[in-house]
Amino acid sequence: MSAGRSIIRMKSDENKIKALGPHLAMAYGGEPGDTNNFAEYVERNMRLYHIRNHYPLLPASASAWIRRTLAESIRSRHPYSVNLLLAGYDTTTSKPHLYWIDYLGTKAVVPYAAHGMGVYVSLSTMDKWWFNDMNKREGVEVLKKCIDEVKKRITVHFNFNCILIDKDGIHQINIESQDPLSELESKDSSASIVVDAPNPPLDVGVTA
Repeated sequence: MSAGRSIIRMKSDENKIKALGPHLAMAYGGEPGDTNNFAEYVERNMRLYHIRNHYPLLPASASAWIRRTLAESIRSRHPYSVNLLLAGYDTTTSKPHLYWIDYLGTKAVVPYAAHGMGVYVSLSTMDKWWFNDMNKREGVEVLKKCIDEVKKRITVHFNFNCILIDKDGIHQINIESQDPLSELESKDSSASIVVDAPNPPLDVGVTA
């Protein structure tokens, strides 16, 4: 992904996706200082919860906590100007989750979503091509259609970073390749996992 100010691009390798747990990740955008601080704050609290309780926070509970944190911050002297997408896989129900959250603390459970400049063309593309019970390959194809539209119709050049979350964890995929899922399946599963942490050992104890 890219980072910039006004019409100036500052970086072309900015990673705006942060893994919060073994099956939970957050994509964020907004003011550079706020985004970095808020992402680190959320990650540390997710890790602390995992250490204290010996199991990670599920997507629904994590989305509620993040939404409340943003809602409380906007009523303080130091609000976070951050919009984000929270995605995760609930291992207890074997269902995926996607949440759209903005800087005002508004949360929506959605089948597809976008933030930033690409929202102007990507939402209409997803609205046309998305349907219920899509498999991984069909979902990747819709994502590639969105990226193609952004490249054609948005004048600013972007670099894209893509992850896939399933029951095995968080996987990095090369969205620019012809068949990203085939490359993922051909790799060793441990090599394709982005992060195992926050996944602290169970023998770590924290007492009040």
